[in-house]
Parts: sequence; structure tokens; C-alpha cells
Amino acid sequence: MSEFKYACPVCGQHMRCDVSQSGAVMECPTCFQKITAPQSPAAGSEQKFVLTGTRAGERPLPKIALETPVAPPSPRHFSGLILLLILGVCLAGVGVWVVREKRFQASARILPPLSPVPAAEVLQLEPPGKSSAAAAPLSGPSWSLTLGTNAIAETPVAGRIHGQDFSLERAAFQNGSLVLRAGLHGPVEFGAIINFSGATPEALSGRILNVTTNAEKAARVTLRWKDGAGMGQKEFFDGGYALRLEFGILANSHLPGKIHLCLPDADESHLVGAFIADARKPKPKAPKK
Repeated sequence: MSEFKYACPVCGQHMRCDVSQSGAVMECPTCFQKITAPQSPAAGSEQKFVLTGTRAGERPLPKIALETPVAPPSPRHFSGLILLLILGVCLAGVGVWVVREKRFQASARILPPLSPVPAAEVLQLEPPGKSSAAAAPLSGPSWSLTLGTNAIAETPVAGRIHGQDFSLERAAFQNGSLVLRAGLHGPVEFGAIINFSGATPEALSGRILNVTTNAEKAARVTLRWKDGAGMGQKEFFDGGYALRLEFGILANSHLPGKIHLCLPDADESHLVGAFIADARKPKPKAPKK
């Protein structure tokens, strides 16, 4: 006989081998192990038992083992392996989805829509390099409605809003407005919103804005705070305040800047310092079906 059959010692897969390939290393088509083909049966004899090969590098099995019938692989065994493989792929997919969802939620911090303001508000922007005045950092009684000549402090924005101390926790540029607020999420309950009548971050990049108390048209400033009873309050200013804004260069959806703002309320509200505003554009809403 020129051909004979032998079984893989790892998974039991039957393989056909030519007499000339006895002792050769072959690869099992099922488990892909390197198997050494056994010696062929004696010439003229009938093969009553399925021979068994040996894994490459191992010593050949004794003759008795070679003549021992090998049971074919059970269909249930392969079905179990397939089910385990499918389950593993499903679990891996769920894990990837959970990680991506967490990253998306951590990065997609978008403020709620801000209150609309009249479109008649106009800004007068100075081109870069033509600064005429700089705001002085405030310290207690140094509040003034006259812009000073000192550079604005590089420290994060701080000050007072209606008699309450304010420290910047998040800055964002959304819907044409600069938002300086305490708290990272939810509606703005304590902070200031400066509306630029729909101006884009690209249009304000590298620009300087000066607003004096006698300006006929100025950006609307909205203060938000809570009173002693915990009720939300807000106040609008369309003029009569002193403001200097120095915007840096927009990069990677972030707009840096420095602000000096003094408002004419009875509590002498003011904000002074530096910020980096998140200027990422919200994703467009999916069209309604």
C-alpha cells in the first residue's frame, strides 16, 4: 500500500500520508501542531488500526501505542470550543465599547445653551500688536472703572461676584460667548458670561478688546450667582463697565486669554486673571426622521 492514515496525538485529527513521507514532519490541519508521521505498516498488510504520530521533537511512541485505536474527535468537543470562542469575542467587544464610552463622556463636556442676547451688540477689536492700555491686577480696594496701565496677572481668573469670592474652575467659548464659571458641569450658577454677538473663536484669536464706561455699544455681560436663600440670581450689563480682554492664539480648539473686568454694581464685582477656554464645537444634531 502506498498510502496509510495516522492520527494527530494532540487533537485526534486523521491525516493521510504517503509511504515515502514516513518520519517526515507535517502540520495538523486542525490544531496546527508539528507532527512527525509514523512508520508505514508492513508492505502487504492491511491497516486495521489508525496509527498515531508524535509531536515534532518528542520521542516516538512505543509500537503498542501506535496500534491502539484512536477515537475520532467528538462533535460536542468542537461545538464547545466554538461557543467559548464566540463568547470571548463578545466579551472583548463589550469591553472595548465600555472604554470608548467612558473616554467620550470624559471629553464631551459641553455647556448648556446660553441665553440669547440682542444681535445689535457690536465689538470694537484692536488688531494684534496695537495695545493701547493694559489692566491692573485687582487687590481689594483697587477696583476701578478706569483701565490701568499694568499688565494683567498670569494667575487663574479670580475676583468677586456680588460680594462672593470667585475662583475660576472652567472656561469655555460657546455660541459666541466666553463663559468663566465655577463648577464643571450643568447650568452656570456662579460666574460671568460675555456675549460677543456670535463672533467665532477664529475671529477673536490674537485680538485685544477694550471697553470703557462711555462705550455706546458693548458686549453684554451676565453675572450669575446664588443669594443667601440659595436662589439663582442674574444681572445684565450692556455698558457702564470697564473691560480689557487679551486673547491669545487659538490652537487645538483652545483659546487662551487674560481678562480685567470691573462692573458698576453696588458690590463692585470684578474678575482678573488668565484663562484657557475650551473652544470645541458641539457635534451637529442628527436630522429628525
